[in-house]
Amino acid sequence: MPKRTDIKKQSWKPGNILSPVPVVLVSCGGTRGWKPNLITIAWTGNVCSDPPLLSISVRPERYSYDIIETTREFVVNVPSLGQAKAVDWCGVVSGRSEDKFAGAGLTPAAALKVQCPIVLECPLNIECRVRESLKLGSHTMFVAEVVAVQVSSALIDASGRLVLEKGGLLAFAHGQYFALGRCLGRFGFSVQKSKKRTRPPIRVKTAGRVLKKKS
Repeated sequence: MPKRTDIKKQSWKPGNILSPVPVVLVSCGGTRGWKPNLITIAWTGNVCSDPPLLSISVRPERYSYDIIETTREFVVNVPSLGQAKAVDWCGVVSGRSEDKFAGAGLTPAAALKVQCPIVLECPLNIECRVRESLKLGSHTMFVAEVVAVQVSSALIDASGRLVLEKGGLLAFAHGQYFALGRCLGRFGFSVQKSKKRTRPPIRVKTAGRVLKKKS
């Protein structure tokens, strides 16, 4: 392959440069003497598909850390653009002194499998039970099994497909929030064979007769 000489690179120190990443509202508490609480998390991701596992990473000094460590459950609530301000607010105030559900104007609702509440306004609610916690340094990673999922009916089309893009999705990159853009294709589009279209014949009327022309 020919060498490219027009692309320049700079060397940066190691850091959390991976972006964009999802930003979610994690709800916890509401059981074992803990009040319901919310924490904004950007360090989250899928871990395994069978069984379905995901992870969140939380600093031990956060109020939600002790709640999750004690109750061993939480809900990952995927917000839309309409909850952007609430997502940011829940990330800068502490649940020790604030009722975050009330302060953010969000509604706690019953989960299906866990004791902590879901955020009703969020289009997707992923209920989780912690399998293990890994103390990795500044953050502890909670690896949890997905035990139930709730989806807003408004984002399910007639065929039963989840059209989450219609709800407007958020992303986080280097301290800023972004709205995700247009869809570029489905998984595998790069190797999908294009379908050949066959045009119908063009009908031309001449001298009372209809002639067929090839397109």
